[in-house]
Amino acid sequence: MTRSPREEIEALRAEIIRHERLYYGSDAPEISDGEFDALMNRLKALEAAHPELASEDSPTRRVGGERSNTFAPVPHRIPMLSLDNCYAPEEFLDWHARVKKGLKDEPFELVVEAKIDGLSCSIEYEDGNLVRASTRGDGETGEDVTLNVRTIKSVPLKQGLARPPRLFEARGEVYMDKKDFEALREEALNAGEEPFVNPRNAAAGSLRQKDPAVTARRRLKFIVHSYGYLEGMVEPDSHWEYLNICRGLGFNISTLGNRVCRSAEEVLEYYAKYAEERFKLPYEIDGLVIKVDSLRQRRLLGFTSKSPRWAIAFKYPAQQATTTVKNVAFSVGRTGAITPVAELEPVKCGGVTISSATLHNFDEVERLGLKIGDRVVIERAGEVIPKVLKVLPGSRTGAEKAIHPPKACPSCGSEVFKDEEEVALRCVNPSCPVQFKRSLLHFASRDAMNIDGFGESSTGQLVDKGLVKGFPDIYRLKKEDLLGLELFKDKKADNLLAQIAKSKEQPLSRLIYALGIRHIGEKNARVLAQHFRTMAAFTAAGMDELSRIGDIGPVIAEAVQEFFKAASTRRMVEELAGLGLRMDEPERSAGGALAGRTFVFTGELKSLTRAEAQELVRGLGGKETSSVSAKTSYVVAGSDPGSKYDKAKKLGVTILSEEEFLKLAGK
Repeated sequence: MTRSPREEIEALRAEIIRHERLYYGSDAPEISDGEFDALMNRLKALEAAHPELASEDSPTRRVGGERSNTFAPVPHRIPMLSLDNCYAPEEFLDWHARVKKGLKDEPFELVVEAKIDGLSCSIEYEDGNLVRASTRGDGETGEDVTLNVRTIKSVPLKQGLARPPRLFEARGEVYMDKKDFEALREEALNAGEEPFVNPRNAAAGSLRQKDPAVTARRRLKFIVHSYGYLEGMVEPDSHWEYLNICRGLGFNISTLGNRVCRSAEEVLEYYAKYAEERFKLPYEIDGLVIKVDSLRQRRLLGFTSKSPRWAIAFKYPAQQATTTVKNVAFSVGRTGAITPVAELEPVKCGGVTISSATLHNFDEVERLGLKIGDRVVIERAGEVIPKVLKVLPGSRTGAEKAIHPPKACPSCGSEVFKDEEEVALRCVNPSCPVQFKRSLLHFASRDAMNIDGFGESSTGQLVDKGLVKGFPDIYRLKKEDLLGLELFKDKKADNLLAQIAKSKEQPLSRLIYALGIRHIGEKNARVLAQHFRTMAAFTAAGMDELSRIGDIGPVIAEAVQEFFKAASTRRMVEELAGLGLRMDEPERSAGGALAGRTFVFTGELKSLTRAEAQELVRGLGGKETSSVSAKTSYVVAGSDPGSKYDKAKKLGVTILSEEEFLKLAGK
């Protein structure tokens, strides 16, 4: 039924106000920022098209949510306005053109900062002493959170100047690092409590605790990002100068950004660079904030009723969204683990359309209280598989259906089994077709035998046609076998056979990992290979010897024993040896060219893969790790290096180009 403009406007206002209360008042949002912005933009468009329906109490005329009655009100000397948002380069260029026009083509510079996803906060000082801290509230009046803010260790209680300004107001963001959020979430789950959905909600909920001792335990942080109020000190000329003053007063400022750009193109390049790099940061960011640097030029540009004209939030696609669970399917992994997967009403999230999300295991389904038909919050961060974060029980209609674990394997129909010490259901049939296909893909993967071209399509066809029934059959394939597959021509068949032949030279560590023994990852496979040196010694090892090896322990030892207990497994290994696969681990000379040195890799290498570079380091007696510290010998930086590069510079760690690294390695 079509609604009139008046009806749609009234409905939108009511819906937006409800979501504002959930977001600002209860710290329990039901929709993502992107979805909220879409509602607000629709309301703005309708009000612009029908000015006779405008109202002073519309959400488009005010900044944020209502303040809580839990804390005393604090009027802001200068309103704390929110920023306009843009999501696409075209929208940013439109804003840039408006700034240029507003300044009558006068040259201007822009400062780019990370838009950390936290809670806005004003902190006031008198004669260098912290006297008051408040939330943004409705922009005009906030909530007094002074006692809680005093517990945040990154907030200076006294400014670091001999003659501090008489009055100084710093505005910034209270936030929580991702690792601290995960620890808090785990703590809530273990206590049987409802966890926070994301770091922003965790920061907001932690700052607005009645007991400051609770806030103190939450490891909140604060960075300055905006000019507030100043008296008793010469006003800076620019935002860049203001940030440096704040640093001198003892405040943290964003480690990402703080960069001056002289053109729109520079900003767009920076935005594109951090589209993926942001996931490596220790905190969540949902975009970049772009500001005109000159305070004089800011005064010329002025404000709208809600936002400054001289700044804009250039956001990335939302990493969370709400949608409906249409069904739950059961996926069988290479170890037989059966994973429930939610089939979703397609929704845009993180710049892509999401139609499914992992539910991990049936204990997680029970913890979420999930039913088919539920409205849920999903998250997609970086390249991580989307997951269901939260069910919205308030949206239920009564038609939702319970989710029951399968009694038989969905692939082969065999009995399923659950170990008392595990959460996963498992198919115990070693001939299960889906398990075997997944095992083959793992065997051929880059970090295992590295058979390029042995992908999902060719694997499926080879198994379905009965050409590959076990790992040894890969090495018995002939050209005519491959030419019988779809999309295989002479060159593609020759290339795959060459890759298969090349994989025979992979060391024992790669082969151990490729076999898919439960609980054995790449690192443990290297530890085992370096200890036993040969496959014969490895397969003959007993529980006692395996358990005594560092980083191994009884769980992995038992998995190894279980794997090689079957006569069929031992025959398979013998067949692989007979087909010419390498069954030993090369010696790693303690006196190699890189002995005693530790390497970290960042960015994309041109002449070799990351795995090949790491293998080269290990082969020459060196060590490779994933994190940078003061003990790191070298950071090798390829193209588009990430935050590890910045940390290396900060710590004074030597940074090598790819060419310098290869020269050091004697290549």
